[in-house]
Amino acid sequence: MKRFEYLEARTLRQAISLLVRHGENARIVAGSTDFLVRWRAGVWNPDYVVNIQRVAGLSRITYSSQNGLKIGALVTVRTLEQHPAVRRRYPGLAAAAASFAGVQVRNLATVGGNICNASPSGDTIPALLVFGSECRIVGPDGERWVALDKFFTGPGRTVLQTGELLAEIRVPAPAPNTGSHYIKHSPRGAMDIATVGVASLVSLSGKSGPCSEARIALGAVAPTPVRAYAAEDVLRGQDISEQLIQAAATAAQDGVTPIDDVRGTAAYRNEMVGVLTRRTLEQAYAAAAQGPLAFEEQRRLTIQAAF
Repeated sequence: MKRFEYLEARTLRQAISLLVRHGENARIVAGSTDFLVRWRAGVWNPDYVVNIQRVAGLSRITYSSQNGLKIGALVTVRTLEQHPAVRRRYPGLAAAAASFAGVQVRNLATVGGNICNASPSGDTIPALLVFGSECRIVGPDGERWVALDKFFTGPGRTVLQTGELLAEIRVPAPAPNTGSHYIKHSPRGAMDIATVGVASLVSLSGKSGPCSEARIALGAVAPTPVRAYAAEDVLRGQDISEQLIQAAATAAQDGVTPIDDVRGTAAYRNEMVGVLTRRTLEQAYAAAAQGPLAFEEQRRLTIQAAF
């Protein structure tokens, strides 16, 4: 393991200054859950480690109907999972957070860190994508906003330039009659990296109306998390049916070319894209039609009946 110099920033300005001074030789940490693993393995070998855990203002999470959800980069995944507004209005995001590692790790890992690691299998990313999230980036030249679907440039790579860091994620308030869901498939459940992860969102024109909006995001099947635009087009403007959901799932399968690795073959991943797209769309549609609280109550009673 290569030794490094540890630095600690207390303000955004100080963090930016340290990043500018040390350039590509520095790496930001907060929860450090991913950094420690990769540093010990020799994958990351920075000369300087800049801890931003104590930077004021980055640990807040707020919701309003006008501004939607604002998530500071240092908000932990556990906080995201348990936040009442997230569970009520962004259930797909809450499900994604709950699937992230174990509780101990979720108490340390930050949402900003999960995004900036830019892993194709990052759990929170597909759910944030379907809600149309934006990133507030701050740096030596001020701040700028970047849509999350433009934030990733490749595995482990983002649009962040020298001296820049992610400060906040903004998630618009969902439209009425909207449902969402996320399912992660992995060999060891939540304690493993996703073999495939799928998030879906469905908005209806009234509880019995046609689909006014559909978004599907896929993880671990491309160099970056991706939207399944062709599959979404199958649903928009149409009355949702079992056959239509299956057609969208097939379109999602046809739109990706995953790779073989130790977690699964390309063929297996492709098949799971279809399965998980169908399942998440079914859940999202049911929540949109019945309302998230009514849907959750019905699912709870169904589970109780099964036992």
